[in-house]
Amino acid sequence: MNYEDTHRDIVEDCKLGKRQAQFQLYQLYSAAMYNICLRMLRNPMDAEDLLQNSFVDVFTKLHTFRFESTIGAWIKRIVVNNCINFLKKRRLEFEELDDRVTGISDSDNTPSVETGLNVEIVNRAIKELPDGYRVVFTLYLMEGYDHKEIGQVLGITEATSKSQFSRAKRKLREILQANPLESPN
Repeated sequence: MNYEDTHRDIVEDCKLGKRQAQFQLYQLYSAAMYNICLRMLRNPMDAEDLLQNSFVDVFTKLHTFRFESTIGAWIKRIVVNNCINFLKKRRLEFEELDDRVTGISDSDNTPSVETGLNVEIVNRAIKELPDGYRVVFTLYLMEGYDHKEIGQVLGITEATSKSQFSRAKRKLREILQANPLESPN
């Protein structure tokens, strides 16, 4: 039995309502999905609540899963959509492009890595970004969505997504330059 067959068996058992299989599926994906929630929401308690709600959605909608993608990708889509809906309810604000802003380049699509920074410092800096910047930055750079997909999911234009990403990178550099080697609190 290979890896894909194992997950298929777990999913099929989950569809039958077997609690042990549901627990296995949760164990396989909960840590990675929690990290997505935490990156997008910045609040551990909100991330935990949203993770639990997302897995409730997973198990209640599992009958619609048709193995057209991996189960992990399907769960991730539910988690990301739930995060976005949560943020929209909190009135996530995006700075719309003004008519003078044109030609935003996507050629520099990754932030520069500064010497002496570690993952923890960068993650803390990302948490300091305004919500709109952080969500677009996370979806684009960390979750692999393109700007067109981000625009569709968030209800903004592709150009606005590019602008938010560009502004997020600039703001992230400012934050890191202001406190590059700050120790954890």
